Amino acid sequence: MAKRDYYETLGVAKGAGADEIKKAYRRKAKELHPDRNADNPDAEAQFKEVNEAYDVLKDADKKAAYDRFGHAAFDGGMGGGGPRRGPAGGQGDFASAFSDVFEDLFGDFMGGQPGRGGGRTRATRGSDLRYNLRISLEDAFSGQQKTITVPTAVQCSSCDGKGTEGASEPASCPTCSGMGKVRAQQGFFTVERTCPTCAGAGQIIKNPCRSCGGSGRIDKERQLSVNIPAGVETGTRIRLSGEGEAGLRGGPTGDLYIFIEVEDHPLFQRDGADLWCRVPVAMTAAALGGEVEVPTIDGGRSRVKVPQGSQTGRQMRLRGKGMPALRGTGSGDMFIELAVETPVNLTSRQKELLREFEREAADNSPERDSFFRKVKGFWDGMTQ
Repeated sequence: MAKRDYYETLGVAKGAGADEIKKAYRRKAKELHPDRNADNPDAEAQFKEVNEAYDVLKDADKKAAYDRFGHAAFDGGMGGGGPRRGPAGGQGDFASAFSDVFEDLFGDFMGGQPGRGGGRTRATRGSDLRYNLRISLEDAFSGQQKTITVPTAVQCSSCDGKGTEGASEPASCPTCSGMGKVRAQQGFFTVERTCPTCAGAGQIIKNPCRSCGGSGRIDKERQLSVNIPAGVETGTRIRLSGEGEAGLRGGPTGDLYIFIEVEDHPLFQRDGADLWCRVPVAMTAAALGGEVEVPTIDGGRSRVKVPQGSQTGRQMRLRGKGMPALRGTGSGDMFIELAVETPVNLTSRQKELLREFEREAADNSPERDSFFRKVKGFWDGMTQ
């Protein structure tokens, strides 16, 4: 049976460049890998076909010979002039061909990065840190500069983060030759694992620093100044770049994330940029009308007119007296909600006056009269 054209096997045009061939191979290898095609009995044969084609076309000399002589360049029919080792004679290096796509298929599982060879970075970036900061509503209104104490890991000053004693440098790991990974052959698979000697660092420290034990960092509390912008809300996140944990062996420092929590206020309730304040008023002030003095979040005072006949729940707005906008300009509003207060602990004289008022106020309660008319209609309907 005649062999398929190698270009056709990979799904590329004749004369395709190295990058295009490599991309096509990776795509085909992923698609036809036997582990992903357990229900396809032909997958293994097709997978080997793809590896065979790529083993030839990825090599410039083999590709040139194939372009000129086709499959005859590898079946021994060239009289010794052409390349003799190749997939057609059973000598194809499937492990070499498959290594290009191995990290794409299993890179995440093995800890590698797809499409990248070589060893791991020896220096490790420090961890990001989180700090929860509680502030008052007044601080959120005006904005503040706070000093916080953060327990973290900082670069060891004794070894300048190298992890070695004195001025010595870390030595390259003899097991992995500084790559941080070791490879083992299993059939046509190349299995890559973290080096057991250096734990993936690529280096070993023969004379560790006495202060940090070779890690290149020590635990320490740091004091930092944090600028809290006006208008922050609970859940606001502030990022301080480079203020996190120091990296291992001179690696870059992580970041510090400050999460804001605004405390509840005894007078004001917040709704975005708006503030709400529930103000109790005397029954007489609500009936006759008058003024009430209310506080504002900036520490000031405002006098608000109470219209005659005001009921509990009536709202009035003070424009621009809310919280400043965190993003943008302007401020929210402050809403006053009235709570008409019933008097308690009445004297005999006060009770007498209220009874007299009740006799004279038969037509002064429209909401009550409307309610009882509806109740009467409801009961009448139930009777019928």
